[in-house]
Amino acid sequence: MASAFAGRKKVLPILELALLIAASIAPLVLRDYITVYATRVLILCLFALSFDLVWGYAGILSLGQSLFFGMAGYGVALLSRDFGVGSIFAVLPAGTLIGFVAALLLAGFLLLGRHPSSVVFVSLGTMTGAYAADRLARGSHYLGGQNGIPSIQPMTIGSHELSEGPGFYYLVLAILVLIYLLSRFLLRSQFGLALAGLRENEQRIAFFGYKVQHLKAIIFAISGAIAGTAGSLYAFHEGFVWTNMLGVVMSTQVVLYVLFGGSGTLIGAVIGTAIVEGLSFWLSDNYRDIWPILLGVLLLLVILFRPLGLISLVLGERERVGSFGPSLTEKRNAAP
Repeated sequence: MASAFAGRKKVLPILELALLIAASIAPLVLRDYITVYATRVLILCLFALSFDLVWGYAGILSLGQSLFFGMAGYGVALLSRDFGVGSIFAVLPAGTLIGFVAALLLAGFLLLGRHPSSVVFVSLGTMTGAYAADRLARGSHYLGGQNGIPSIQPMTIGSHELSEGPGFYYLVLAILVLIYLLSRFLLRSQFGLALAGLRENEQRIAFFGYKVQHLKAIIFAISGAIAGTAGSLYAFHEGFVWTNMLGVVMSTQVVLYVLFGGSGTLIGAVIGTAIVEGLSFWLSDNYRDIWPILLGVLLLLVILFRPLGLISLVLGERERVGSFGPSLTEKRNAAP
């Protein structure tokens, strides 16, 4: 039994390595237009990671996660349009900072009150923020109204312009891998242990002396920063920003990504995003009239029959949720 368990423990790193290798060689075997689409999917994977951090690990159902994604996109688009700034060393930090500050301010309002906020209050509060930002952008002439801000200049690295294609793809892949590893390191630290306890039993963590609302606010702000990085990359990759980046449509989309792949695993968010976007691409190409119905039915079936997401098919409970220290079985085996 112990050997079988040890074998299961190795599934996650093997899965991560296999996905990294597949992603690294993809531009070498895919057609150019699919590489462009794959770049967009990688950016959305980054966005899904931000949502998984707050929902899968801290239990905060942020139904307005697109607010940070869209605000960062609009922010870097304005930097590009009004000030001619396109350097990666300026726009990516700016987008990350916008997402971080926006999330921190919203967390201050929703999470840091005198009394603990309910899940419903936080969910509706974040969704209302995204809806309000969407309506504000649609009605603002300065932000381009419903048409958004088009023709954003290409992102630059020094004197080199970074346009769609393998170069942009590998940049996004490198950022995704870096943020994935940093998130994994964070979640396996003492802070991650407190978050895991928060998700399982908030009252007990508070009883141990942790400032529960502060923990939530910190992870909420970090997730906002990651969403901001994704939003700024998305704006320069697509070449324009529009109101859907801010609204509830994008927020709902990211919930489906994580539900489909499996929340609270990081890798589940990446897999869920890649499969949903890949299926959307294939179904829309082959079943143009009914593809949304087919995709909706498939998502419904997975959520009904695999509520822990597709990742639960290959990862055991201990490896999926995460572990801190030896398991009960390992302690018994080690006992004299």
